Amino acid sequence: MSQLVIFRHGQSTWNLENKFTGWVDVELTPKGIEEAKAAGLKLKGYIFDYAYSSALKRAQNTLTLAMQTLGHKPLTPIYNQALNERMYGDLQGLNKAETTVKYGDAQVKIWRRSYDIPPPNGESLKDTAARVIPYFETEIIPKLKQGKNVVIAAHGNSLRALIMYLEKMTPEQILEFEIGTGVPRVYQLDNNLKVLSVKNL
Repeated sequence: MSQLVIFRHGQSTWNLENKFTGWVDVELTPKGIEEAKAAGLKLKGYIFDYAYSSALKRAQNTLTLAMQTLGHKPLTPIYNQALNERMYGDLQGLNKAETTVKYGDAQVKIWRRSYDIPPPNGESLKDTAARVIPYFETEIIPKLKQGKNVVIAAHGNSLRALIMYLEKMTPEQILEFEIGTGVPRVYQLDNNLKVLSVKNL
């Protein structure tokens, strides 16, 4: 049996400014730093064999702060852009409210909340899942099957792809699933990766 813990990075500067962030490498806000530390406090008593994050520093720094607060023995994190946030293309850096004024609420909602329609020059959630899931299957699943415990700090949409996969959700279900910043989600898994239990801390 193994444990998998996933959590979204703390609030970033562009979350605060209500901008589409995607692959732009922005910092955590002071609130985001506190959310990362709070995640570490919630994980007191958990022991991990492997730690993963994306290639973006808001997730990497969240992982580092959480593990330090937890007081965990040093682990060398594994960073990979397969775990990056969904790439928002031409919308990156735009304020969400201003984007709605420019393109119309209906169009922006399609870009944000459809499963397979990407924004201009960006990725849909389906595209994001197409890089997250193969990486998870080849890199992380073998470790979980060995009974190792894994923690992943990543992003709203890369984690949606993982949750959809693990919990066998439909595209419609996962698009309505909200993922708060800095909230650990804990999976108990059997040796065949069947989810025995799941809870938010």
